[in-house]
Amino acid sequence: MSQYWSKLVHTLTPYVPGEQPKLQNLIKLNTNENPYPPSPKVLAAITQATSGDLRLYPDPGSDRLREVIADYYAVTPQHVFVGNSSDEVLAHTFQALLKHDSDLLFPDITYSFYPVYCGLYDIAYKTIPLNAQFQIDIEDYAQADGGAIIFPNPNAPTGCALGLAKITDLLKNNPRSVVVVDEAYIDFGGTSAISLVAQFPNLLVVQTLSKSRSLAGLRVGLAVGHPDLIEALNRVKNSFNSYPLDRLAVAGAIAAFEDQDYFKLTCDAVINTRQKLTVRLQELGFEVLPSAANFVFARHPEYDAVTLAQDLRARHIIVRHFRLPRIEQFLRISIGTDAESQLLIEALEELLA
Repeated sequence: MSQYWSKLVHTLTPYVPGEQPKLQNLIKLNTNENPYPPSPKVLAAITQATSGDLRLYPDPGSDRLREVIADYYAVTPQHVFVGNSSDEVLAHTFQALLKHDSDLLFPDITYSFYPVYCGLYDIAYKTIPLNAQFQIDIEDYAQADGGAIIFPNPNAPTGCALGLAKITDLLKNNPRSVVVVDEAYIDFGGTSAISLVAQFPNLLVVQTLSKSRSLAGLRVGLAVGHPDLIEALNRVKNSFNSYPLDRLAVAGAIAAFEDQDYFKLTCDAVINTRQKLTVRLQELGFEVLPSAANFVFARHPEYDAVTLAQDLRARHIIVRHFRLPRIEQFLRISIGTDAESQLLIEALEELLA
């Protein structure tokens, strides 16, 4: 019945999310979910918010949550935007800030939603190759005529992080370009660029509560930037959906930011497991890119990645493989618990024997 589609729909190549299999006894290391549950304070806050007030619309601006985030990052609430996941925040960002006469620039190996947004919103773009070490070279992003730049930091799916000094240089070299730093994984080893927002009015930093705060099922994202950038996002949001965050999501997100002890405990646990897993993979002969995320990106010089992924799946261990140029021999392995990592290593030892 595609004759009823609008013209745009025929041109779209949708984003393909990581598989959410419904298998039992599965070690799921393919979608970068946190292996630890949300803070108990989050669950208590959501339970308390489950009341008769659900008959009422939520606050369209999520003002209390924005105040909490602003306090956490030492900015004003006018510097903060929130939405239904960082994907929605990014979608509004592409519409509001990234469509210019010049091409939008982003890495050739990056979050695969970026070209999807460009197709949806008719944004011309150009991919900039990562260097031989799969790192971003900021010199490749100079734009004399303005335009816009977006990249994840740490990068996805490589996990490699760009230091704050490099990001500062990038911003200094591109004062007429909007620069969006997508920090979905920043809490696992990187340094946030939010500290640069006061210095650079062209910087927008996007984050999510899905990873480091164990709330992938709640769908809460945020952006921090100059109030002029935030106003652009609000104009798009209020032309699309005035109430993106429901009462339960707001209550849970506030509690997640307020429970810093639990946040640090789980982040440290993920980092510790990542470090141990990296060593074990290297002992098995894998090349593992330096990761500041809650996953590692690894390849074995003697074994095909597709075959390894299939063989692991037969053992009820799911990892992510991308059939893309330059990275088709890599596997992206989400960081699970120590016990899950041990089972992965044991399976790989059998497969590589």
